[in-house]
Amino acid sequence: MQARLTLRILVVAIAFSFSLQELLAQSEKRLFDSNEVLELDMSISLKKLRVETNDSTFMTQDISVNEEGTWETYPFEIRTRGNFRLKNCYYPPTRIRMAKDDAKGSIFQGTRKLKLVLPCAKGKNSGNYVGKEYLAYKMYELVTDYYFRTRLVKMKLTNLDDKKGEQEELLGFVIEDDDDVAQRFDAEISEKKIPPNIMEDTATVIHDFYQMMIGNTDWSGLYQHNQKVMIVGQKTIYPLAYDFDMCGLVNPPYAQVNSAVPISKVTERLYRGFCRDESLFQYVRQHFLDKESELMGLIDQYQDLYTSADLKAMKSFVSEFFVMLKSDKLFKDRIVSSCRNLDGSYSF
Repeated sequence: MQARLTLRILVVAIAFSFSLQELLAQSEKRLFDSNEVLELDMSISLKKLRVETNDSTFMTQDISVNEEGTWETYPFEIRTRGNFRLKNCYYPPTRIRMAKDDAKGSIFQGTRKLKLVLPCAKGKNSGNYVGKEYLAYKMYELVTDYYFRTRLVKMKLTNLDDKKGEQEELLGFVIEDDDDVAQRFDAEISEKKIPPNIMEDTATVIHDFYQMMIGNTDWSGLYQHNQKVMIVGQKTIYPLAYDFDMCGLVNPPYAQVNSAVPISKVTERLYRGFCRDESLFQYVRQHFLDKESELMGLIDQYQDLYTSADLKAMKSFVSEFFVMLKSDKLFKDRIVSSCRNLDGSYSF
């Protein structure tokens, strides 16, 4: 009898142990552990958001989140961010954050601060540009270890300013906070302007090649525009790129070329990196050539996020970059002989 009782207790203990482990595993799931589209639901006054918030002022905002079939409402804070899209878009770019205690035990634990990217304009095709910008983030992950993690969201949004009270379903994505990126590398984000020529050579040139690949001029290594810099181990400095919406790959209707560059449209390419030893250029050249099939495959992988016309245009656009890399003459003319000098001027 005693032996049977002991065995029964042991079985119950093992079952309880497995159940506890399962519960702990579920509770440890974090926002960026999954590539599944995250469903969100939010009712908000966009007018109030614009009027009452800014770079330092948040307002309270409940957001409901569908976690594996169960909706849970969380108390977030939200504010506007950015410049161009804030002034020109119907849906303002935003930051959201949650208190540490509220995030504990949820998928937001450890990622309580996020950028939320939604379409610029209203309309059925506006989500295509969000999908293409999300693709740009995912492609960047293929060529560098130093990037912002992202996750697609499907946002059910009710604008309380709309008298009809109609709910819209928007494609969007959330972006990891820069401090969380730094924590992953046991590093820190610098608030000082750091010249690109003292950043880690290979990572910086990979960054510069990638910006050329997607046709992006809306960034500056000198002034850290649309770029953070991360310091690892006191002295090794890496660039962290973000905001790819103005690039030729995305090519939105509002796209503008940086006024300081000698091109007229975002679908023209210009190498904006600084001059380096040619052997480094050749190394990064081969690095991208080795990634060509993966990068092109990623465009196909996310084709549900944009139209078939977008798919065709993006594949053609990215292919042009690899045509340049495969030609010794074009590579020399467009990159090696066209890099920027330390004073910011171009070599050509």
